[in-house]
Amino acid sequence: MIRIITDSAADFSAEELRQYGLTMVPLQVTFGEDTYEDGVTLTPEIFWSRIMSGENPKTSQPSPDAFLTVFEEAKAAGDSVLCVLLSSALSGTVQSATLARSMADYDDIHIVDSLQAATAEKMLVLRACQLRDEGKLSAAEMAEALRSFTKRIKLYACLDTLDYLARGGRIPQAAASLGSLVQLKVIVHITEEGKVGMAGKGMGLHRVSAAAIKLAQQHQIDTSFPVLPLYTYQPDNCQSFVKKLNQAGIACREEDAMPVGATIGTHVGPGVFGLVFVEAE
Repeated sequence: MIRIITDSAADFSAEELRQYGLTMVPLQVTFGEDTYEDGVTLTPEIFWSRIMSGENPKTSQPSPDAFLTVFEEAKAAGDSVLCVLLSSALSGTVQSATLARSMADYDDIHIVDSLQAATAEKMLVLRACQLRDEGKLSAAEMAEALRSFTKRIKLYACLDTLDYLARGGRIPQAAASLGSLVQLKVIVHITEEGKVGMAGKGMGLHRVSAAAIKLAQQHQIDTSFPVLPLYTYQPDNCQSFVKKLNQAGIACREEDAMPVGATIGTHVGPGVFGLVFVEAE
C-alpha cells in the first residue's frame, strides 16, 4: 500500500483527509502564549476570529518527530510512503521530513517538495491520489511524476490588503499604508523556485480581478483538471471573481472554491481571492 502524507498548508478538511485516505502532519500556529496545531486544534473559526480581533500569529514547521511517528507506522506495516509537502522556499517542513526519514532508516519513503502552497499544493496532492488510485506506479515513480507535474500548476492570488505582508516583514509598513490609501491590490504567484512573487497589481477589486484574469489567459489551461478558485476568510470577493472568470471563458465553479487556512492565511490576511489551474503540456 502507498501512504500519502501531506501537511496542513494544503488545507484539506478532516472530511477530505478521510475521503482521500490521506495523513496530515500539521504546522504550528502561535498566538502569544497559545500554540495550536493547524487543522487539528486550530479551526478556521478560531483562527479568523483571532486574526480579525487584531492578533498577529506566527507559524512554525512540524518537528521531525511528528513525521517520524507516521513514518515508523508505515515501516511497521511495510507500506510505501509518499510525502507531498509545502515549498521548501517557504518553510522548513521538507527539511523536518527529510531528517525524520534518515531517523526512520527506511528506504521506501519518498519526499516531494511541492514548490507550491495552499490550493496549489492541494492540487498536487490530489494528483498524487489520482495516480495512487490508478495503481500503475510505485511510490518512487509517483514522486518523479509529481515533480514534473508541479511545474505545470499555476496560482494567482489577489491580496485585499498589504498589511499582513508588512507584519511578516515582507514589505515595509509605509508601503502597506500607502497601498491602503490608494486602494492598491497586488497579485502574487508562486515562482518556479517555490517562492512568493509579485505578478501584477491594480487599483481596486475590479481592476485587480481583470489583471489576474489576463495573467491566467497567458497560459493554455489543461481542461482535464479543474480550475480551483481560492479565498481567505469569507468567499464574497471570490464569488464575484468566479463570475468574471466564467465570463472571460475560464470555466470554474463557485462550489469548488477552496478556503485557504491558517498556515498561509497568517501571511496574506482576509479578503484574498484567486485561482489555481494546470497548464497544458
